[in-house]
Amino acid sequence: MRTPLRSASGVRTWILAGALWVSALAVASCQGDKPGGGAIPPLEVVATVETEPAPHAGDAADDPVIWVHPTDPEMSTIIGTNKKGGLAVYDLTGRQIQYLPDGGMNNVDLRAGFPLAGQSVTLVTAGNRSHNSIAIYRVDPATRRLENVAARVVTTLEAYGSCMYRSRTTGKYYYFVNSKTGNVEQWELFDNGRGRVDAVKVRGFAVGSQTEGCVADDELGHFYIAEETVGIWKYGAEPNAPTGRLSVDQAGGGRLVADVEGLTIAYGPEGTGYLIASSQGNSTYVLYRREGDNAFVKAFRVVRGSGIDAVSDTDGIDVTTANLGPAFPSGVFVAQDGRNDAGNQNYKLVPWHHIVHK
Repeated sequence: MRTPLRSASGVRTWILAGALWVSALAVASCQGDKPGGGAIPPLEVVATVETEPAPHAGDAADDPVIWVHPTDPEMSTIIGTNKKGGLAVYDLTGRQIQYLPDGGMNNVDLRAGFPLAGQSVTLVTAGNRSHNSIAIYRVDPATRRLENVAARVVTTLEAYGSCMYRSRTTGKYYYFVNSKTGNVEQWELFDNGRGRVDAVKVRGFAVGSQTEGCVADDELGHFYIAEETVGIWKYGAEPNAPTGRLSVDQAGGGRLVADVEGLTIAYGPEGTGYLIASSQGNSTYVLYRREGDNAFVKAFRVVRGSGIDAVSDTDGIDVTTANLGPAFPSGVFVAQDGRNDAGNQNYKLVPWHHIVHK
């Protein structure tokens, strides 16, 4: 039985009975290795929906984010970046309902509950590589379309990957952006007093070599970043956090095969859930426990089935555990497909229970 539970302070809503989630975790944690140390092959799942292809050929589609409609979850959307032109918004059947030709967008993220002009809005940010700036929008829940709310062109370092964070301690909203040289900047986002969103840089640090995928855990205060040929690092997400870090996993000698790309978090009750990474080098996705030391749980891949081709060479990923209706009753996992058989790159949607409950 699914039971509505509290939202994660503006993080994408999750809805799942605690007992069912704990049971799934217990089963999944037994799937990492066979007795004697032999690795279990990745779980194979199929996508049930794919989006319309990106409007540009070649390496265009990159990173998705899921917007959960506040009153009618079946009206939720997928927002996907197009490195060759802008942002696209898709409904849960994969139909494109908006395209914004606003520049070369690489990564996209969102947070609900942002205070803007006396309203609580869902804020969407993307790294615009056309001029290394923060693209800033709000979601209009009536139309499901994006509206630009940037106060000005906020120029950052050479933009590559990006993600958002909402502090549970202060309630403030932040935008992380990283570069191909492995540098990271953290920017605080705020209403400028005239109903537009401005930003100020509050932190900067170096990871090492090329980075892109990142995700922040709003409840636990962690910031995860993928150093593409090295692995996944875990930092503190607060702007005053020390730059000491922990290694979650490695590319080569670990569970990952370079490049390590997209990262996302599946929120469960009481700090449980999963950190998920795109292991692009072998077209798999790796699940780790969200809590504690991020122990490995299992890996999976998206294979051909239901009339939809397999997913390979994935850059960005996202997940929600919200009940989105009959098609996705326990949520949905979304992955960019680097080689879409039907044409230009697109995004594939997999029911979350097909992944977590097997």
